[in-house]
Amino acid sequence: MEKKLRWARSGDFLSGPILPPLLRFAFPLMLSLFLQAFYGGVDLAVVGQFSPTESASAVATGSQVMQVLTCLITGLTMGVTVLLGKSIGAGDHRNAGLLVVSQIKLFTGVACLLTVLMLGFAPQVAVFLNVPQPAMAETIRYIRICSAGILFITAYNGISGIFRGMGNSRSPFLFVLIACLVNVVLDLVLVGGLGMNASGAALATVLAQAVSVVFSLFYLRQHPLPFTVMDHWREKSRNVYKILRVGSPIALQDFLTNLSFLIITAIINTLGVAASAGVGISEKLFVFLAIVPLSFMSALSSFVAQNMGAGNPRRAEQALFAAQRISFCFGSGMFLLTFFAGRGLASLFVSDPQVLTAAADYLRGSSFEYLLSAFTFCFLGYFNGRERTTFVMLQGLAVSFLVRIPLSYFFSCLPQTGMFLISLAVPASALVNLTLCVLYFLRLRHRDRKEAS
Repeated sequence: MEKKLRWARSGDFLSGPILPPLLRFAFPLMLSLFLQAFYGGVDLAVVGQFSPTESASAVATGSQVMQVLTCLITGLTMGVTVLLGKSIGAGDHRNAGLLVVSQIKLFTGVACLLTVLMLGFAPQVAVFLNVPQPAMAETIRYIRICSAGILFITAYNGISGIFRGMGNSRSPFLFVLIACLVNVVLDLVLVGGLGMNASGAALATVLAQAVSVVFSLFYLRQHPLPFTVMDHWREKSRNVYKILRVGSPIALQDFLTNLSFLIITAIINTLGVAASAGVGISEKLFVFLAIVPLSFMSALSSFVAQNMGAGNPRRAEQALFAAQRISFCFGSGMFLLTFFAGRGLASLFVSDPQVLTAAADYLRGSSFEYLLSAFTFCFLGYFNGRERTTFVMLQGLAVSFLVRIPLSYFFSCLPQTGMFLISLAVPASALVNLTLCVLYFLRLRHRDRKEAS
C-alpha cells in the first residue's frame, strides 16, 4: 500500500527544504494559470482585432459571467484537493479513492444544474449586467454557447484537482496546454476566418475544453491513480458532505467575489461600450499580472494540507512566509507596470483609442492592489490548507459587498466621475482584505502555541 502511494508523495512536501518542492509544485501552476489567462484573453484579443467594439464588449462581459461559474466549480474542487492532500499525507489510500468517487457524483449533478440554469436565464443575466444595447444579442449568444460546455469545465477542474491534491501540478498544466492550443487555432478560424465574432469565440472555447477533457481521460488510462477508485463506487461515505463542508465556503466566496466584480462591471457598463470593453480588458489582464500569488495560493493549499495531515504545522507556516516574500517581489513589478504602462498592456487586446484610454485609467487606479494581493492570496491558500474555509468565505463576502461594491457605486455617482476614480475601490477593498487576513493569522498562531504548550 505504501508503495502505491510513493508516486503521490514525490513532491517531497513533508520533509527536507521547503522552497524547492514548493517552487517545483507552484511553477507548473503558474504556467497553467498563464495558459488559462491566455486561453480566455485570446478570445478577447482576436475579437478585438477582427470584430467591432460591440463584439469585444460582448466577450468581455460574457467571459466574466463564465468566470463566475468557473470559480464556483474550482472552489468545490479545492475541497477535494485539500481533503485528498490530507489523505495522502496520512497515507490513507482507501479514503483517497472514496473522495474521488464522491467528487464524480457531486460534480455531475452540479454541472447539469448550472447548464440548465444558464441556458434558460442568459437574457436575464445580460439585462442585470446593464449590457449596452448594441452588444446585448451577442452577449446572450456568447453566454449560452459557453454554458453548453459547463460539463467540460467541471470535468477538467475535477481531474486537475485530484492531481494537485496528490502534489502533481504538471499534469493539469498539460491539460490546459492542449485546450489553449486548440482554442487559439479555432479562434483564428472561426472569428478571424469565418467572421463569427463573439459566437465564434464562444464555440472555440467549448470545443477546446471538450478536447482537453477527452485528452485527460486518455491520460488517466495511461497513468492510473496510485489508489483504487471504482472498487469504492457502491460504498457509502460522508465524503460528499466533507467536500461540501470544505469546498462550499471557498466556492461561495469565489462565486460572490466574482459576482461583485460583475456588479461593478454593471455599474461601469452604464458609461458605454468603450468603458465596458475597457474594464473587461482590465479583468483579463489581472490573471496574467497576479499569476505568482494566485499560483502560490493553490500550491499552499496542497502543501499546507499535507503537512497538517502529517502533524507538521510549523513547516506549513514557514512555507507561507517563503511564498509571500517571492509574491511581493513580483507584485512590486506588476504595480509599476500597470501604473505606468496600462495603455500598452491594453493595446494587446484592442486598438480602439477610447477603449485603450478607459482600460489604462482603470489599470492605473487599481495598480496598488498588486502590492497587497501578494500577501493576501498566500494567506488564503494557507487558510484553505488548514480547512479554515469559513473565514475565507466570510472575509471575501465582507470585503466585496461591504467595501468594493459600495465604494464603486459611490465613486460612479460623483460629478466628473471616470474609470480611474471608480477603480480606486479595488485597492481600498484589498487593504481591508489584507488587514482581516493578518488579524486572523495572528489569532490562529496564538491558538496553536497555546495548544502546544
